[in-house]
Amino acid sequence: MAVALLPITLSAAGIAGLINVWLALRSGRSRAAAGGGLGHLDNDLLLARSRSHTNFAEYTPVVLVLIGVIELAEGSSLWLWIVAGLFLFGRIAHPLGMENRFPQGRFIGTILALLVTLGLGLYALSLPLRAAPAPVAVDAPPARG
Repeated sequence: MAVALLPITLSAAGIAGLINVWLALRSGRSRAAAGGGLGHLDNDLLLARSRSHTNFAEYTPVVLVLIGVIELAEGSSLWLWIVAGLFLFGRIAHPLGMENRFPQGRFIGTILALLVTLGLGLYALSLPLRAAPAPVAVDAPPARG
């Protein structure tokens, strides 16, 4: 049986893919209902759904890369599962808040996206600084005598 490499990253990327399809379908349905075309067509629902999808596309790739490189460097950990879950929760809450279906959702989604991106970015930057230097082989001088 094969063991999944980077299970947190694979799981988060899979869920993110599903969220992306959900957001795209919502935007598409709203665009079709508004008559098609480009822009937001003076339709507030279309604007909210399009911006939610764009916001998702702005944050998600960076966060997935950060999760992946951290997991590759350190292995899977409970805290990284939690961070990935919080980020994905925020990516669902944000569009619901943009439509006032969950009024705090936009704020929660925005704060989670910013904090997760900032935290993972700083953590990733710290990894090479915290790594123990690799031992250097030194040739012994020839024995005298």
